[in-house]
Amino acid sequence: MDYISNPIYVLTILCLMVVLSVYAGKTKIGKQLGGAALLVILFTAVIANFKFIPSASNSIELYDIIFKYIAPISIFYLLLNVNITSIRNAGLPMVGLFVLGSIATTFGILVSWLLMSPENIIGDDGKIIAGMLTGTYTGGSVNFNAIAIEYGFQKKGFLYAGTIAVDNVVTAIWIMVTIAIPMILNKIWKSNEKLSHKVTQNIQHNNDEDEINSKSLAWLIFLGISCYLTSEIISENFIKIPSILILTTIGIILAQINFISKLKGSQTLGLYLVYLFLAVIGAYCEISAVSQLQEVGATLLLFTSLAVLIHGLLIIFIGGLIYRDWEMISIASQANIGGGASAIALAEAFNRKELILPAILVGSLGNALGTYLGFLVVYIL
Repeated sequence: MDYISNPIYVLTILCLMVVLSVYAGKTKIGKQLGGAALLVILFTAVIANFKFIPSASNSIELYDIIFKYIAPISIFYLLLNVNITSIRNAGLPMVGLFVLGSIATTFGILVSWLLMSPENIIGDDGKIIAGMLTGTYTGGSVNFNAIAIEYGFQKKGFLYAGTIAVDNVVTAIWIMVTIAIPMILNKIWKSNEKLSHKVTQNIQHNNDEDEINSKSLAWLIFLGISCYLTSEIISENFIKIPSILILTTIGIILAQINFISKLKGSQTLGLYLVYLFLAVIGAYCEISAVSQLQEVGATLLLFTSLAVLIHGLLIIFIGGLIYRDWEMISIASQANIGGGASAIALAEAFNRKELILPAILVGSLGNALGTYLGFLVVYIL
């Protein structure tokens, strides 16, 4: 049918999938399946395979527009809450552990690469996946997508979705591990209680809801488009580095300006655009590619699990020698592997209220570091 290729029709369906995934992601089953981010991929993959919208083999220009413009701008919006000044107030122990965890993640990916040689199974996509995993296990999906977009990896339908699925499995397992770490290690090597209360508790935090208004929307749309254009001009004419890296840097710099940091709705707008981008990822998932992912999927799972295990051993050993606050170490590790949200959940589970805000702040630091470390790994490999 001709309307299946109509961009307005396709955009309508994509937006509907975002709506459904947001609601489904808040249910008990939805949370266990990875939340809205994974569900929007799954929902759109189903309708694409039933030919209700175009898939990878008959892609339309709308998909390319979302990949090229919408996805990078969504990352820019999500970076507008990175407050470098505030991160200093998280206290040296928490920031130090988080930076240690970021280095341990990078080291873990490189060592796992040497031990497993995943490129023998995955091919040239292996080093891109390694960079994406480094990014996401430093700062989260913002960095994961930034690297994927630069190399066009998001168009590799099931391989991309498979990498996300592996990421979710490993993250879920690591949440259970980090919950158990204090209970187990306190019996072997008791925490230093004096260090447990050195994190600053008097940090001001803006609890205002991220409710967008017309003034903020006008500024955000202008900033997103103009900064994207600026990054493209700089990349093409001045500094020959990926434009997404330039856009990331611009976003972090702008986030330090008081006026811009107070604009409401950047996270809401950014997250919605990310879901729209992920919906297109789902559309690229063709069922015929499933069989090709079986061996690749096992390789990805082993490679990722080994990398995260190395990260864990390093942050536990070195963190134990320096700080020996197992709950703080667990939260810092979870901020790396699972992101700020799961780190906050861990702080709540441990009843360490004083570490909730530092968890948020180092999560923002991860957003700032992840893309750079991810690209570094790709270039090294």
